[in-house]
Amino acid sequence: MAPLRFDAFSSEHGLLVGIFLVGVVAFATLGRALRSTDRGIAFARGYAVAIPVVTIPMQTLQLLPNDFTLGTSLPIQLCDLSWMVAVYALWTRSPRATALLYFWGLTLTIQGILTPSLEQTFPDPRYFMFWAMHLLTVWAAVYLVCAVGGPDWAGYRFTLRCTAVWAVAVVAFNTVADTNYGYLNEKPDVSSALDLLGPWPVYVVAEIAIIAVVWALMTWPWVRRSAPGTARETQQATGRGAG
Repeated sequence: MAPLRFDAFSSEHGLLVGIFLVGVVAFATLGRALRSTDRGIAFARGYAVAIPVVTIPMQTLQLLPNDFTLGTSLPIQLCDLSWMVAVYALWTRSPRATALLYFWGLTLTIQGILTPSLEQTFPDPRYFMFWAMHLLTVWAAVYLVCAVGGPDWAGYRFTLRCTAVWAVAVVAFNTVADTNYGYLNEKPDVSSALDLLGPWPVYVVAEIAIIAVVWALMTWPWVRRSAPGTARETQQATGRGAG
């Protein structure tokens, strides 16, 4: 009998994670190779077009009457919004959009790949939508960070504001509609990292604090690298002066 839901940490999951890691290496390599080139811009815009070509038809299926479920079909999860941000960031290379994709893609979206909570199994359309959406989003984030660099503190603050607005809006919607998007009103039915953070609403507060700290740590190396007077620059300047 086929499983009733996707089995996380199974051999199938391991294969998908393997595909994900191969893609990470490939897109990181492409990002570095095509950095600051016209080919890089063309590739990024082609990728931007490819993402909705894959995701929109699959998400449209969820909105059809025979498949619609109020608690899961609406595209208001951060992963749904992340692929939309990925399209805009790839097309425009906007610093704010790139920062948003960097933080959302490489922390929250990637969590869906490593610890998936998926009710559908192969070959259900939602199975393909879940994996395509998550993989394409994270690969886009990897490509852009290698092609244009990471965020500054302005991008960090912008992402915190956007995430806070999303969280408040989704909590309000969940309360009115009796749903649980983002697991902001209740933990998922399956085991997850949230089990380590206490009951509701303690785990939500803990999530906010952890995310803010992790994103700050993800910002600091890029800010330090771009700041004048780094150790390497100082050493080079000293060497030139000594010469």
